[in-house]
Amino acid sequence: MFDLACYAAREETSKGRLYKETGPSHRNQYQRDRDRIIHSAAFRRLEYKTQVFVNHEGDMFRTRLTHSIEVAQIGRTIARALKLNEDLTEAICLAHDLGHTPFGHAGQDILNVCMREHGGFEHNLQSLRVVEVLEERYAEFPGLNLMYETREGILKHCSRTKATELGELGRRFLEGRHPGLEAQVANVADEIAYNNHDVDDGLRAGLITVKQLKECELFNTQQITVKKQWPELHERRMIHEIIRRMINSLVSDVIATSQKNISKLRPADIDAVRDADMALIGLSREMSANQIELRRFLHKNLYRHHRVQQMMRKTKKIIKALFDAYMTEIGIVPGDFQQSALKFEGKAGVSDRARAIADYIAGMTDRFAIAEYERIIKPLE
Repeated sequence: MFDLACYAAREETSKGRLYKETGPSHRNQYQRDRDRIIHSAAFRRLEYKTQVFVNHEGDMFRTRLTHSIEVAQIGRTIARALKLNEDLTEAICLAHDLGHTPFGHAGQDILNVCMREHGGFEHNLQSLRVVEVLEERYAEFPGLNLMYETREGILKHCSRTKATELGELGRRFLEGRHPGLEAQVANVADEIAYNNHDVDDGLRAGLITVKQLKECELFNTQQITVKKQWPELHERRMIHEIIRRMINSLVSDVIATSQKNISKLRPADIDAVRDADMALIGLSREMSANQIELRRFLHKNLYRHHRVQQMMRKTKKIIKALFDAYMTEIGIVPGDFQQSALKFEGKAGVSDRARAIADYIAGMTDRFAIAEYERIIKPLE
């Protein structure tokens, strides 16, 4: 590994793992975290979970898995330029969506409604729950037993109520502190990836057009440059070239802006980063405004497009029907989850049974949820 800046995360000063382990032989601790994430069942299931378009709608659209890989690529580039811990950044990026439901944000929203009287549901907290509790791979401990800094990065946001339940990991939300720079990089990389790649998928699906996108400064600036340099370029290649340049402009801006912020504060270590008055990783004011403009365009023209909304209504119906059916008759849930749900209910009541059912549904892929709906619900309609 190249020399790390003094403010980067370091395993020798890490807060470590929840359960003590012998150190890895041929890799560092954060590389071990990355590898555990990649080998987890939750990570594999991301291949069949919606980003914007439901998995079966087309092979060329992004999934939660391809999105996570793209986030990791962007995150590593930024981390390397800032002399941060690239391995930790990669691990956080790859794990950030492990707790996402099937059917994207629509699935999360309806599962939160279902869980309203049982503590709610939030995919960010669910990602933490996956790596701390739900993955079952190791004899010595539950979950993946990741390093503190990896878990800190996975937990991007959290209510004060939930924070009080998380001990040291939740303390920063109560005290107004920040996570390490690697976690901040992962958060920005996520925003860059999904905004720009949703543009690509939206154009590919024909739900938005190049003409519409010209109203967005971030897109139009690059479109003018590309069109001037290659006036005869085929539209598909032109789109790829524009999006590539959009991402590059954002990444370059993040690096330059973050270097200025870091130079101004001059943090001595990761704890100084956590105590800073502001997040140090971010876009310039101008580029942030361009990014917000693009995000608003996507909300208006892509995410609220009638075809996307129609599919989201269908998928919400699937999640709600499955949750209600499982709560009514736990016997139709597979054995392991059924035993877990009944055990939790016996200890703490119906809300813990609901939590076990939410764990089961959140872990489903799009196509499995659809298959379960057709197996359980459709015959009763």
